[in-house]
Amino acid sequence: MILFLKKYLNETFIFIILTTCYVYFFPRWADPNQNSRLDMVVAIVDDQSFQIDKYVSNTVDYAKVGDHYYSDKAPGVALLGVPIYYGLKTFLNLPVMQQAVAKLSSNQAFLATLNPEGTGIFEQKLRFAIAQVIITFLISALPTALLGILIYRSLLLFTDNPKSRLFVVFVYGLLTPAFVYANAFYGHQLSAVLLFIAFYFIFIQNRLFSIPKAIFLGFCLAYSVITEYPAFLVTILLFSVAAWRLLRSKQIKALALVTVTAGILAVLWMGYNTKIFGGPLSLGYSQSELWQTQHHTGFMSLTFPHWAAFYGITFSAFRGLFYFSPILLLSFVGFYFWWKTKRHRDIWLLSLSSVTLIFIFNMSSSMWWGGYAVGPRYLLPMIPFLVLPLVFVFEKWLSNLWFKIISLVLILWSLVTTWGLALAGQGYAPDTFKNPLVEYALPNWLEGNIARNIGTVIGISGGLSLLLLVAILSIEAIAWFVINKRFEKSRKEILFV
Repeated sequence: MILFLKKYLNETFIFIILTTCYVYFFPRWADPNQNSRLDMVVAIVDDQSFQIDKYVSNTVDYAKVGDHYYSDKAPGVALLGVPIYYGLKTFLNLPVMQQAVAKLSSNQAFLATLNPEGTGIFEQKLRFAIAQVIITFLISALPTALLGILIYRSLLLFTDNPKSRLFVVFVYGLLTPAFVYANAFYGHQLSAVLLFIAFYFIFIQNRLFSIPKAIFLGFCLAYSVITEYPAFLVTILLFSVAAWRLLRSKQIKALALVTVTAGILAVLWMGYNTKIFGGPLSLGYSQSELWQTQHHTGFMSLTFPHWAAFYGITFSAFRGLFYFSPILLLSFVGFYFWWKTKRHRDIWLLSLSSVTLIFIFNMSSSMWWGGYAVGPRYLLPMIPFLVLPLVFVFEKWLSNLWFKIISLVLILWSLVTTWGLALAGQGYAPDTFKNPLVEYALPNWLEGNIARNIGTVIGISGGLSLLLLVAILSIEAIAWFVINKRFEKSRKEILFV
């Protein structure tokens, strides 16, 4: 254990700190987008059916085929949740659930977070909520924390300075919309993780592909698309690079395994579409009952890039990525510095292309704002590639006083906007607010209406519930510092001897 910590100390604490920040706050309880996916999970396990007829009242994101209702979302996240929920059923049926309901019913801090006009707390709702928390933890929060480690390792290509690499990791994990959706039952973060794993296998790891590695690469490429359809744009880039490298190194068997694995998943996905929606490429969105106008505009809401969407997802107070995470503006400076170094230009091109393609996709959608959301959630799969160039800015300007001041301002603004909106209220800001930070987040914070969290469950109300998180993170940071100092001391003693 000690040897492991010595070698992977920073990676261990990256994982611990990110996981702590993600799981401290619970997934939104009554989010129609998340409910649509969870309804599908419950229907498959409890009813042995894809039909969500019995649960459809809790969501507006559904498709109607004939007289039955289905989730209109890409099925990847829900399908991964099925075995987890199946394993949870025994626990959820225990008498302890009734005790939990009784305990929460007397918890004033928790009751204060409920909608006064809602149905209150009862066993079936609590079962649903616990399933959502555990499934989301396993397929969204943990993978996102692991993604932080992969980013940290990938940056070793450019610098061995741990401070620069840690800076990039924590910018990504805590100061971008990735923080918001890391513990949400959406497909964006899982898709981002799968894409970056594929990137890591292709560009960073040993380029000799074993059979398991080739199969897993094919799985990541295909499943990222089954989880979030726009990922197809980046998947094509990654597959093309992988195919070229494998052909060049004469790893024909590995290329065949990658292709066959991805093909099998694609066929299964098309079988799912055919069975429910009538054709291999018929998506749930085509049958989405409440969003017919949007989904029948152009191709599945896609037309051409337009100015309103460009401004909306970049600098607007409504959904602007650089309004909510202005620290990411330095990424474009980083791309310039990166190009000037002439190092790993293949990765430079892949990263910039991934960012550009996802931007163009989002700019071309008639629903570019993503409904109730924090920031431009459709951009999430490309953000890991957008943060990589930050390491060049940090390395170049680390000793510059003005850079330190500018960076501090951008970091603080990113923290206030990202965390301010992520933790405000019990749901994401409605799309009726043009400046959700001022119109939605600020009033909720002033009222003490903070997203349900671990502190709330143990009886701490409002903003005070965040003090527990601060205490936990402080202990973790101190432990990290102390252990690191001891390891440094032991290394110096060995060198001296």
